[in-house]
Amino acid sequence: MQLNLPWPAARLLRACAHVPRALLLYGVLLVLGVVSLAWNLCAMLLHPLLPRERGRDVGRAAIAYAYRGVWALAGLLGLLRIDVRCLDALHDERGLIIVANHPTMIDALLLVARLPRSACIMKADLMRNVFLGAGARLARYIRNDSPRGLVRCAVDDLRDGGQLIVFPEGTRTVRAPVNPFRPGITLIAKLADAPIQTVFLDTDSPYLRKGWPIWRVPPAQIVVTARLGARFAPSPDSADLLARIEQYYRAAACPSSLPSLPPSAASACPPSPPRPPTSS
Repeated sequence: MQLNLPWPAARLLRACAHVPRALLLYGVLLVLGVVSLAWNLCAMLLHPLLPRERGRDVGRAAIAYAYRGVWALAGLLGLLRIDVRCLDALHDERGLIIVANHPTMIDALLLVARLPRSACIMKADLMRNVFLGAGARLARYIRNDSPRGLVRCAVDDLRDGGQLIVFPEGTRTVRAPVNPFRPGITLIAKLADAPIQTVFLDTDSPYLRKGWPIWRVPPAQIVVTARLGARFAPSPDSADLLARIEQYYRAAACPSSLPSLPPSAASACPPSPPRPPTSS
């Protein structure tokens, strides 16, 4: 998210250069919490009033633009630099599964901020979280407490024109280049007849990787970029397709997204990933 700053914003950025990074980080986290809590209170009131489809659209758009505003603030303060403009090409596509690697805790928030049509798969206990639950329910995000229910809800949402964001590793990356993929996404693709668009998230920051608490200050500005990869058509053999997609990620992952490599490795990252090893 690269901004051409007007002079008042540029002055703010210069002034913030003299503020301890910890205070800036805690300030952004406070804003994020207040925005999330405020929207969830609104969503709680809207949920019984809006029809299902209208509530889904309003809920997803509100979450997207709220997070986009918070990330813009973090960028103005010099804490975060994001370039996920490539996702704009997917903005209006319907019935699309978007899969990505998962280096940090904020990956889902970065993606939904750019894709207001998209839904996420969420842990069931987060649906009861005061900062997330009501907004997620209004947006018809998908619970993970029942595998069969998860698949059914995901397929229905895709058939209704939604987008589904999935991290096939299941958790943040701990084994370079990616964790073993969990089954499910290719079965959903087959049942919904939905293509799978691969996305690569690259960062050399340790912030919010596995084991990094949210309050621990990063050593430098957090830089995150996204790259669009290949698109895979659904296949009757969902297990084979999952293996091919995992192989593709292992071949095309950027070194800067790997926890074990130093920041200098980012220079080796190609601007776009190679084509998949077999035809999709």
